Amino acid sequence: MKKIILIITTMILFLDQISKSIIDAYMNLNDRIDLIPNLFSLNYTNNYGGAWSILNNQVTFLIIITIIIMIIIYRYMNTFKNNKRNALAFGLLFGGITGNLLDRLFLGYVRDFIAFKIFNYNFPVFNISDIAIVLGTFLLIIAIIKGEDHVNKSSKE
Repeated sequence: MKKIILIITTMILFLDQISKSIIDAYMNLNDRIDLIPNLFSLNYTNNYGGAWSILNNQVTFLIIITIIIMIIIYRYMNTFKNNKRNALAFGLLFGGITGNLLDRLFLGYVRDFIAFKIFNYNFPVFNISDIAIVLGTFLLIIAIIKGEDHVNKSSKE
């Protein structure tokens, strides 16, 4: 299971970093390109906090918390049933978390660029890593609901 998780992690990390690099190359900070008017746009911003800019300008704290969370997830991952959905979930989580962690480590902020306006609400701008984290979390919730989270070693198949 760990090999497939590593492959998925690498793919998500690559997609995240390449998409951020493309945005860096072709847009200026705070530029906006409406792709579907009043629904979907590219809006290049830098996020100096966590989700929804919480803990703004607390980069060192966010880096430390992120590393602790990754260690906890890694240790906890071995208790989950060994199946494709759970491998995908952990790969998405590790890829997404690592993508945003690299931004924080090397830039001091996270690059966001995907923006939706839904029912007149401007949803917070996000990136590929954020999508992967949300999807991975959703898949793990499904696994927990199905009772696949505390599987002993003899029944991991």
